Amino acid sequence: MLVLLLVLLAFGPQAASAHEVRPALFQAVETVPGRWQVTWKQPVMGDRAVRLEPHLSNGWLAKTPLREELTSSYYLRRWSIKAPSGGLDGARFSVGGLDGTITDVIVHVRSRSGTGIDTILRRDRTAIDLALTQAPPMAVPAYFRLGVEHILSGIDHLAFVAGLVLLVGAGRRLIGAITAFTVAHSVTLAAGTLGWVHAPAATIEALIAWSILFLAFELTRKDGGAKGITARLPWIAAFAFGLLHGFGFAGALAETGLPHQEIPVALLLFNLGVEAGQLFFVGVLLALAWTWRRIARADWRGAEPVMLRKVAPYALGCYAGFLFVERTARVFT
Repeated sequence: MLVLLLVLLAFGPQAASAHEVRPALFQAVETVPGRWQVTWKQPVMGDRAVRLEPHLSNGWLAKTPLREELTSSYYLRRWSIKAPSGGLDGARFSVGGLDGTITDVIVHVRSRSGTGIDTILRRDRTAIDLALTQAPPMAVPAYFRLGVEHILSGIDHLAFVAGLVLLVGAGRRLIGAITAFTVAHSVTLAAGTLGWVHAPAATIEALIAWSILFLAFELTRKDGGAKGITARLPWIAAFAFGLLHGFGFAGALAETGLPHQEIPVALLLFNLGVEAGQLFFVGVLLALAWTWRRIARADWRGAEPVMLRKVAPYALGCYAGFLFVERTARVFT
């Protein structure tokens, strides 16, 4: 398990940036017969936009946008297109540069008659033919898969979970802590995505880094024989920090601008995907711990190998400290 943790932390800075890459959105809605509102919204990290270029074979996106906006979170372009009968039916939509990123693109198209397309493009599928009259419904696993990919590419969230496993160990206490973490981030994921609660994304990301740093500190106290509140009541700390991490997950959906009618289903499936990815990661950690015990004949509840007790907390702390400084600087800049 130490090897896996060190590998995760070695690639942490790059992966953490990749984790901030929220899905892009292409939306085209026929508001009145012959008039389409077209939106392209892609994520931005600091002052850098992800290198994506949307293209429609009918030339709509080559026109000058009606509105163009660049913020610290996203780059938005919006068109109002007057089109003949048929509109987008039969056009091909593609995204240049998508095959070189881990970003997904949510495609939402609706005609005035109610026909449309809901799907997700990703690096292995960068284009789609918009056959609106024959469009199938969005595959149920699409947002679920998005949630799985988001958690497994989010090294900061995985680092927190790994630290929690190291602190609590296997057994009922781990089940309680993971359950509390799940409930908490499910609450703020829903609240943030539905727009009930708003929190600055940069501040939340900095606080997530601080939560990992705090967990690393608790691990060093445990190694010294002292038990902090996280070691004594892990579910309280897991719940409190889970609220922060939930806002981080919500950023993957809310800031992108999901179609309002898709939010309930997307939210449920995305959350289930996050949970599946998290449980898979915990399962891998426990399997590695079990294998380690079998090889070293060590008792998980008693004495973990010295390397695990000594190196893991400081490796986690160094990673979290770097992340916290970087993200805190971003809050003020």
